[in-house]
Amino acid sequence: MPRRPYDPDPHAHPGLHVLAVFELAKGVLAAIAAASLEVLGPEPIRRAVAALIAHFNLDPEHGALPALLNLISPQAVHLAVAVVALYALWRLVEAWGLWRAKAWASWLGCVGTALYLPLDGYALYRHPGWHAAAVVAINLLVVWVLARDLIRRHAAFST
Repeated sequence: MPRRPYDPDPHAHPGLHVLAVFELAKGVLAAIAAASLEVLGPEPIRRAVAALIAHFNLDPEHGALPALLNLISPQAVHLAVAVVALYALWRLVEAWGLWRAKAWASWLGCVGTALYLPLDGYALYRHPGWHAAAVVAINLLVVWVLARDLIRRHAAFST
């Protein structure tokens, strides 16, 4: 049987495998962060923020860090754990789909990463430097690889 111009064999797409490993790493790190946050609870975070306030001799009554300190509660930590766990699940599912060369995973990754680009551009504008430029470049590369995959799929199935 002749092969189609765009074979869905995952071994034919090393770029997708690289992105899958990258997404897997992000998902695992996010899962570790969520679990750690749940186990530690709010007190270590409160102590760390209080230490920052003391270290930088900030006004303990006014400013962003004291406001953050007042927001840290068990309920806020549970909400943060839920959000980070959902992010981890998103990245792990995307990694599995990219490894298996699933079109839905390319869509998920392309749209999800493209949503970050305006924020990345703003960060680069406000805080120019190689760190911000690297983030923009990596995210543009990810969008390009996944969009190219989707375009090739569309072209293969349109012929």
